[in-house]
Amino acid sequence: MALASIGATVSLLIYLSLPCSNASGSPAAGSRRPMVFPLFLSQPNSSRSMSLLHRKLHSKSLPHSRMRLYDDILLNGYYTTRLWIGTPPQMFALIVDSGSTVTYVPCSDCEQCGKHQDPKFQPEMSTTYQPVKCNMDCHCDDEKEQCLYEREYAEHSSSKGVLGEDLISFGNESQLTPQRAVFGCENVETGDLYSQRADGIIGLGQGDLSLVDQLVDKGLISNSFALCYGGMDLGGGSMVLGGFAYPSDMMFTDSDPDRSSYYNIDLTGIRVAGKDLLLDSRVFDGEHGVVLDSGTTYAYLPDAVFSAFEEALMREASPLKQIDGPDSNFKDTCFLVAPSNDASVLSKILPSVEMVFKSGQSWLLSPENYLFRHSKVHGAYCLGVFPNGKDHTTLLGGIVVRNTLVVYDRENSKVGFWRTNCSELSDRLHIDDSAPPPATLPSNDSNPTLNTSSSLPGGEIQIGQINLDIQLTVNSSYLKPRMEELSKVLSKELDVKSSQVYISNLTSKGNNSLIGIVVVPTEPSGFFSNVTATSIVSRFTNHQIKLPDIFGNYELVSYTLEPSRKGARWVMKNTIVVMAIVIVAVVVVGLIAYGVWLMWKRKQASNPYIHVDEAIVAEQELLPL
Repeated sequence: MALASIGATVSLLIYLSLPCSNASGSPAAGSRRPMVFPLFLSQPNSSRSMSLLHRKLHSKSLPHSRMRLYDDILLNGYYTTRLWIGTPPQMFALIVDSGSTVTYVPCSDCEQCGKHQDPKFQPEMSTTYQPVKCNMDCHCDDEKEQCLYEREYAEHSSSKGVLGEDLISFGNESQLTPQRAVFGCENVETGDLYSQRADGIIGLGQGDLSLVDQLVDKGLISNSFALCYGGMDLGGGSMVLGGFAYPSDMMFTDSDPDRSSYYNIDLTGIRVAGKDLLLDSRVFDGEHGVVLDSGTTYAYLPDAVFSAFEEALMREASPLKQIDGPDSNFKDTCFLVAPSNDASVLSKILPSVEMVFKSGQSWLLSPENYLFRHSKVHGAYCLGVFPNGKDHTTLLGGIVVRNTLVVYDRENSKVGFWRTNCSELSDRLHIDDSAPPPATLPSNDSNPTLNTSSSLPGGEIQIGQINLDIQLTVNSSYLKPRMEELSKVLSKELDVKSSQVYISNLTSKGNNSLIGIVVVPTEPSGFFSNVTATSIVSRFTNHQIKLPDIFGNYELVSYTLEPSRKGARWVMKNTIVVMAIVIVAVVVVGLIAYGVWLMWKRKQASNPYIHVDEAIVAEQELLPL
């Protein structure tokens, strides 16, 4: 087991299972507070070569999965997306990390996991979950029954647990249906992983356990993905797993997989305000080269590069007043830029920066790509670029690629950049996200002992009821007389009948209201498919439900999906059958009785008439007392 430590916040791989292989080192990221998630990858081997061949055969005309991103970079230092795991699906907010190869969430039996955004994953509640059994390619538990994983980071945070496999759903903007994938189910969290608000991590790196690799190896998507982080004022953004039609003016640069296991680019120079920094291009070749890591917040440069960059920037920003940073534990370089927090004025006051590549092409950065907003002073901004200490790797985190579509074209070993408003990516590129996913889910043939009582023969999961708790930014007394109107709006937005939507449990929460929404099938004995149920929940999560202004804004607080009560329907059907049999029996008995009565009447009618006198019998004398 290899163990590498590079710089103050290098992550250390203790062991990575399924398959077990040598771990490569990780680029450093300084000792600052933001989360840094470097990646650990498998070394090239013959099986990986076969996988690459398999991927090239499936690189065309494949679906993609577009997923919304949430901008948490100012408060938490990362971007997240939503992923659904299991049947019925359980939702999680996961840090988007191109520098990690494992996707993991807290497990229900985890006693050393922090309090996160969503409830822990409950394997026992998923009818499609199965553990990854112990094998020669993984680290096993003491009973030699199940595969384990463990990750430890130099800043003393760690994650460890078991490996499991289940259906993973990507939301209703995805052309990709829910697919089976291996992920980590945490039993222990420490450090920042314990205290963070996000539930876990979605690993997009290059490795057998990476979610991208698993989908590519199955021939489900082409061998690429894209990230587009929103800007300071807009936030949000998109992630696309798989290929799509890239912009014709997108700038591509080489990414050498042999140079580094990480997503690297061939940077040779930097310009500030159009002027080249006086640097030897070889300064960017240290350690792992120039690495893009979406799980890292800021940019970290080799000392020589940082000194030249800071000097040039300070020269251009000399008219601005310098102020203290938001955290006294760090010596941040901060400026009072404008009286407002409008980030659009930054480009008029501070210089642009260009990243120059070996091909001679350059990638233009605006001030929002090297600054972060001061959290305590209005209109102030701080430098989001730091020296990388003893590590000679150049590490470019999420701040550098804000409002930039970054395409990781792994099949052609290239990385592309395109400046855009990431909050409007689908409209600008006309990404086809309207194709509905198929109505059925992959069947679980590998474990016939699973409880599939809520499944159809084709593998479709039956959801009997969707319960959603929604918070509205209006007072409950104001909302109460408008409940019926809200119910009609919701049914229209969900494209269901008004009789399928019920609103209950209206409660007051300060100036806001908390309501319960119940969505049911059209018939009492009907059901929703797993895909349909996930789509409905996803529309609330992604704020695709448009409510009139009178209802204010809304947030999905929690939800549950109740399996279809197939047993109740069976009882109902059998009750109906029994009742029908009883009715038929009563009718038959009645008909028989009626037939007997008719026969008796006819018999009586056929007897000869007897005169009353002839019918008199002589009176018998009573015996004496």
